[in-house]
Amino acid sequence: MYVCICNAVTESDIGSAVAEGCCSLRQLREQLGVGACCGRCTGCARDVLQNSLHAHTPHRPAAAGQLAAA
Repeated sequence: MYVCICNAVTESDIGSAVAEGCCSLRQLREQLGVGACCGRCTGCARDVLQNSLHAHTPHRPAAAGQLAAA
């Protein structure tokens, strides 16, 4: 799905940017131009970014005896 029509940025483009180390909306704007024109895509781009970050975060099980931080 297109996230930013102005710059033809898709969900896949954002996922690829996250895989390459992009981790903020500012970095997406600098790298892909998301939100740099009309700004209507900013909310959707933020959601896609968060989902992509979550998908690319390695999930490590807590070591025995350790409590998760509250």
